[in-house]
Amino acid sequence: MSNESSLAPDTFILTGIPGMEQLHVWISVPFCCLYLAAVLANGALLLAVWAEPSLHQPMYLLLCQLALADLTLSTTAVPRALALFWFRAGEISFGACLTQMFFVHFACPVESVILLAMAFDRFVAICFPLRYGAVLSVRAVGRAGLAAVLRGLGAILPCVLLLRRLRFCGHVATVHTYCEHVAIARLACADVCANAWYGLLLLPFALGALDLLLIAISYAFILLAVCRLPSWPARSKALHTCGSHLCVLLLFYVPAAFAALAQRFGRGIAPDVHILLANLYVLLPPLLNPIVYGVRTRQIRDRALKVFTGPGSRVPRPPARG
Repeated sequence: MSNESSLAPDTFILTGIPGMEQLHVWISVPFCCLYLAAVLANGALLLAVWAEPSLHQPMYLLLCQLALADLTLSTTAVPRALALFWFRAGEISFGACLTQMFFVHFACPVESVILLAMAFDRFVAICFPLRYGAVLSVRAVGRAGLAAVLRGLGAILPCVLLLRRLRFCGHVATVHTYCEHVAIARLACADVCANAWYGLLLLPFALGALDLLLIAISYAFILLAVCRLPSWPARSKALHTCGSHLCVLLLFYVPAAFAALAQRFGRGIAPDVHILLANLYVLLPPLLNPIVYGVRTRQIRDRALKVFTGPGSRVPRPPARG
């Protein structure tokens, strides 16, 4: 590409993790292992729910939607990073870069809506158990998934349009392992205030804060309903059904909040630390989410074991409590 400015550069160059170029091959080993484990765990969860008709219930179908969003997030970012680490294939076309950026950022608001729908599922199950079947049907879950996709499209398409309007100069190397909106915008030789405001403030804080507020309201009503239960075993059982969802909430929102705050205020954070954390964000939640639900949900765990050990095998159960 020439040094003259251009509205659409031919390619961008992903340089990887700064200061750690000699360690890229070694860093790729845990990255590859974590990615393969995430694909296997989410694939096992999807297969277990698909193979067991008794799991075709709203909560498990929402969990399948979460697994698909996790696979989208990790598969969009990690293979490109591994190609960079192994083959130094850092060159990426402008169109491919925008596509990767779109799907990486698209998965986040989609997951946020799905987690909100899962909180609503727990709210109805605990506060209005007799109306659960009428309120949360398979069709309602499908509508929730469609709403998540549409909001993801509406939230991320402006990022693509804001990038396409920018004029880029000769510098097209970005210090990252995948295309990220603000990192690409900073390469432009134009005013990027709109990109910064939308990408760093409006998108993460407005949408994320709204979903978190609604989730907090749902759990406030859940706690009130649990406190009205007559016995401690009943309260413990009700809270146990929320435990997996709370763990997944923490796995999603804590790293997302840290990443957003680091982008906006973390100028003192070393670039290599920031990029490592950004890569862990696309690896760890997709790996841990199905494990959390698989470990804490006996139906999923038993079905997954049957899928991998064969239909004729018997799954051992813990001894009954006296």
